[in-house]
Amino acid sequence: MEDDTGERSSFVIGLIENRAKEVGVAAFDLRSASLHLSQYIETSSSYQNSKTLLHFYDPMVIIVSPNKLAPDGMVGVSELVDKFYSSIKKVIMARGCFDDTRGAVLVKNLAAKEPSALGLDTYYKQYYLCLAAAAATIKWTEAEKGVIITNHSLLVTFNGSFDHMNIDATSVQNLEIIEPMHSSLWGTNNKKRSLFHMLKTTRTTGGTRLLRANLLQPLKDSETIKARLDCLDELMSNEQLFFGLSQALRKFPKEIDRILCHFCFKPKKVTSEVLGIGGARKSQILISSIILLKTALDALPLLSKVLKDAKSFLLANVYKSICENEKYATIRKRIGEVIDEDVLHARVPFVARTQQCFAVKAGIDGLLDIARRSFCDTSEAIHNLANKYREDFRLQNLKIPFNNRQGFYFSIPQKDIQEKLPSKFIQIIKHGNNIHCSTLELASLNVRNKSAAVECYLRTELCLEALMDAIREDVSVLTLLAEVLCLLDMIVNSFAHTISTKPVDRYTRPQFTDNGPLAIDAGRHPILESIHNGFIPNNIFLSEASNMVIVTGPNMSGKSTYLQQVCLIVILAQIGCYIPARYATVRVVDRIFTRMGTVDNLESNSSTFMTEMKEMAFIMQNVSQRSLIVMDELGRATSSTDGFAIAWSCCEHLLALKALSP
Repeated sequence: MEDDTGERSSFVIGLIENRAKEVGVAAFDLRSASLHLSQYIETSSSYQNSKTLLHFYDPMVIIVSPNKLAPDGMVGVSELVDKFYSSIKKVIMARGCFDDTRGAVLVKNLAAKEPSALGLDTYYKQYYLCLAAAAATIKWTEAEKGVIITNHSLLVTFNGSFDHMNIDATSVQNLEIIEPMHSSLWGTNNKKRSLFHMLKTTRTTGGTRLLRANLLQPLKDSETIKARLDCLDELMSNEQLFFGLSQALRKFPKEIDRILCHFCFKPKKVTSEVLGIGGARKSQILISSIILLKTALDALPLLSKVLKDAKSFLLANVYKSICENEKYATIRKRIGEVIDEDVLHARVPFVARTQQCFAVKAGIDGLLDIARRSFCDTSEAIHNLANKYREDFRLQNLKIPFNNRQGFYFSIPQKDIQEKLPSKFIQIIKHGNNIHCSTLELASLNVRNKSAAVECYLRTELCLEALMDAIREDVSVLTLLAEVLCLLDMIVNSFAHTISTKPVDRYTRPQFTDNGPLAIDAGRHPILESIHNGFIPNNIFLSEASNMVIVTGPNMSGKSTYLQQVCLIVILAQIGCYIPARYATVRVVDRIFTRMGTVDNLESNSSTFMTEMKEMAFIMQNVSQRSLIVMDELGRATSSTDGFAIAWSCCEHLLALKALSP
């Protein structure tokens, strides 16, 4: 697999539909080796459910079939991708690639869990669309990336997106969950004006991605929410545990979820055609993954020491499933038999290259030892050349930095250059207060040094083949480790850290009820209170007897802020975090709908009236007894008023706003 660093999405999504308005989705995360299957009936002609899923996954590739079997009045998933996701790579695969029978076999063979646990063994004919999408997605991934997926290595979830609270893409924007509205007007220094950026204090990339996923799809399972809140209670009452976990998590690599790729995906048979720079790059990433895994396993004893006396169910379960699992010690022992104990994960480019070249113990491969000597000789010759130039040209401040693209080059401060550089120096570039350049001698040594490093990578990969096969046998425990570390990172470094930075008792634990009211006492807007001092708290009470609140007031009086505040507090409660209020009791919400003002939509040739009608139609088709509806600028059109009355009759919690001019 290619290296995929940073927070950029690594999802490949397969989409297929039938004439009964059913859509099957298979989302394959290349970074964390997980496959998420969903199948649902599309209730909106504008494909709102599909848009919500695509907004959640933010894919880098979307796979569709060439036949547009869209029902009458529906645009079809292929046209949906062309119209709304034109910047994302679209792949059209033959209809035969969407084979549900093949998909069922693949899921059975590749899933880390038994298919019965996924609910697919008995009802695979009913959910044939998502299995067909899975077959096409896996086929494209293996062909495009040149890998074979290891059996029983993938984390497979079914219908996961609808086991969580559903927030459509429009509501995500209205509530400023991920990005602030009108961010271009606020400027680049205003990132804290979204809930995601306010909580984004995680240390790992996987923790950040998990935080984003939880905000877009909060939990609906009250037991899971309670377990997270109990964990937060213990962290807030036990400073030693909180700071101990913070320090222990710092020992783990930030790219902990990326190390799974090379153990879940096995490269296809190597030929002489790929033994070059491209093959060396893949070998380098593989070596880096082994070093990352070694670093993570070395940090487990400290995590075990911190969690040993933890009382909450979540932390105690982590200790039992991770710290007491002997398979991690077995994997660490196997790594120690091949990898040198002094090798560490490094971010500095040349240090990382050196660590990767010397990862395997000396004496295991004779050709590798020869390539290492050549690498050391050329590296030493480069530094000797730099010393020679310092003396010959009286450039005492000449430095010899390194980057992966250029290799070694010279950096000379401009103040040290009296007239101009000698003719020996070439490729002269001004870079700030320094001059970057090279020489023919340095270029020749760079080529030899890189060639020696490439040989080291290829020989090291051959030495690691047996180790990789041994680790792949226990890949499920590595998947569990990555999941646990990402979850701990989100709870400790995001939730607990955010709460600890606030004054005492500013954030409180929400209480959940099955049939009780939604009651918030002295609630505050979680985003705005971090920007403005003296934020005035507000209350809200909704029950079965009084399930509607109409808020009125002049322009700029804070009506929209109040509506946002209630929704954001509910979202925070259902991701298992404390909320900015004195007290709150919350009923689990399955969907949040927002309608905060509309204007003419020229792209779809829709007036304000037509846009409101479409929004209300979508809400009425999807509203349930446990939905929360927030409406701004209500009553501007007859459609909104009628739709509001219908929605009110079938929803237990309804917030409405009637704006009055001053």
